[in-house]
Amino acid sequence: MNEPSDGLFLALPFLGLLLSIALLPGLMPRFWLRNMGWVSLGWSAVVLVLVTVVEGPVIAWHIGWHVLLVEYLPFVTMLGALYVVCGGILVRGGPAGTSAGNTLMLAVGMLLGLVLGPTGAAMVLIQPLLAANQHRRRKVHLVLFTIILVANVSGALTPLGNPPLFAGMLRGVPFFWPARFLIGPYLVLTGLLLAAFYGVDRALGAREPAPAAGARPTLRGRRNVLLVVLLALSVMLQTVDLAEMRLLGEPITLSRLGGCFSAMAIAALSWRITPTSIRRANDFAWHPMAEVAILFAGIFVTLAPVSHMLQGGSVQALFPWLQEATGQPDPLAYFWLAGIMSAFLDNAPTYLVFFDMAQVDAHAPGPVLTAISCGAVFFGGLTYIGNAPNLMLRAVASHRGVPMPSFPLYLAMAATVLLPAFLVLSVLFFIGN
Repeated sequence: MNEPSDGLFLALPFLGLLLSIALLPGLMPRFWLRNMGWVSLGWSAVVLVLVTVVEGPVIAWHIGWHVLLVEYLPFVTMLGALYVVCGGILVRGGPAGTSAGNTLMLAVGMLLGLVLGPTGAAMVLIQPLLAANQHRRRKVHLVLFTIILVANVSGALTPLGNPPLFAGMLRGVPFFWPARFLIGPYLVLTGLLLAAFYGVDRALGAREPAPAAGARPTLRGRRNVLLVVLLALSVMLQTVDLAEMRLLGEPITLSRLGGCFSAMAIAALSWRITPTSIRRANDFAWHPMAEVAILFAGIFVTLAPVSHMLQGGSVQALFPWLQEATGQPDPLAYFWLAGIMSAFLDNAPTYLVFFDMAQVDAHAPGPVLTAISCGAVFFGGLTYIGNAPNLMLRAVASHRGVPMPSFPLYLAMAATVLLPAFLVLSVLFFIGN
């Protein structure tokens, strides 16, 4: 994979997997449900065969094993642990399924994202939000705005549970830098989106049956809240620089490996101490987690050549307008391009590509890193694959009977909501900075 053309050629399996995720659920739903694992495995095998032909079997083995051990294993263990732990937290009562109540619940979800991370907050919120709106026929917009706001935007102020900002912290960006410098775009975007949600929900709710009377909020599974905090701490511990060990020839730090085992242990503990009645009330099922684990295994493997191509400087060569006339990086260009690429690729490596391209000084980050960070975080809700919780929330909602839109239709709906708000952010924060 030394030549750009090789990188472009090896990116075809990733595009094939994206098209499969986008088209097959709508065109061949039964086939997709029964064979998504084989589809994911098939595209992964294709990319490894192509790498074998181009670079040889040793490089193919190294790429596949590195991705699964160093990148995918920490990802899936942490996400799986959050799914199990949050599935043991039962919230009932509170605001009834009115427009004001639903907007308040989303706002509470935004606050939870600061503590639990966007994935944890979204998994805690989605069940009570859908339960409060059982009387409604139209619920897709509830899931759409939960994905956009809670599963993505809520993580803009902290590296905890937010892969791109976490990657920046590993590069030396101060832990509290996002809270200081992303607070402006975060508040403006949150205000715009909550207002948009209220308007949409009020219009749709006018033609729905009246909700039941609200009840006093109740919380069961409190011990699982503490386990979420432990998961957040285990993520922070992975930043500690410990010794490395080799597994089948691939180096991995003891802190990262320890984080994987910690996540699995916390998930096992949650499963042991949580009453079955809580998980039953939450309609807990393994299918949503299994679907995400299967699809992202293929995404991680097929994405590897794409990441290599990006790191080789292809983006800067293709988009010279990333630089202003003065030769300085243009924050507006970085915001939009980093955002659009993050919506269709893994946002953490995309963040790092633009971080390196702009030659960001981690000890004195400026407006360009603000633009990159906002793009990587805020655009994540534009597609199902922009962030891992998106697919999980879609699977949870589908399991509860919500007819979630296809990949292209979701993209169109999310773009209708997000793009006008991004234009506002561009004018307020990135033009002329």
